[in-house]
Amino acid sequence: MLKLFKTILKAGEPTVKYPFKPLEVCPGFRGKPELDPQQCIACAACTMACPANALTMETHPESNERIWQLFIGRCIFCGRCEEVCPTGAIRLSEDFELAVTNKADLYVKAVFRLQHCVACHQPFTPEKSAQYAVELLRQSGVSDEALAGMSTQLSTCPACKRKQTLASHDQQPISFTVAEERHE
Repeated sequence: MLKLFKTILKAGEPTVKYPFKPLEVCPGFRGKPELDPQQCIACAACTMACPANALTMETHPESNERIWQLFIGRCIFCGRCEEVCPTGAIRLSEDFELAVTNKADLYVKAVFRLQHCVACHQPFTPEKSAQYAVELLRQSGVSDEALAGMSTQLSTCPACKRKQTLASHDQQPISFTVAEERHE
């Protein structure tokens, strides 16, 4: 009997002190998704990749905003949103204590301003997304002068670009020339 008590004393405590003491989680633990709105470009890649539809993005042209929303009650903590985010703005934290007394506390929102088209003045993309595209072009070696020349193209919505392209093709006559083949 004395030998059993010595063994128990050497073994220590078999359980953890949680919830009175913080629980240490393993590296790579997938907990609550957290968004860094300063880094997010509102591209909606995370909303398309989410299999549980916990992430949504709504565009409201009348209020000039795009709203990103996470409903933690639907999240399955799969990590797809973190994998597809081009800027690393969303990541899974180690926070797993997600109990709330009010359902509204399970929603996380971020609001982004929309950029307006220079031709039709309709909102068409988040401002941060357009700035990110310009920065990628700059990093790929496009000069500032070339970027200045592209500024109207980068500030035009796809519908207006299509109209401008069709109008420019309508003004130029299309000529077909047949190349003569020489047979020797």
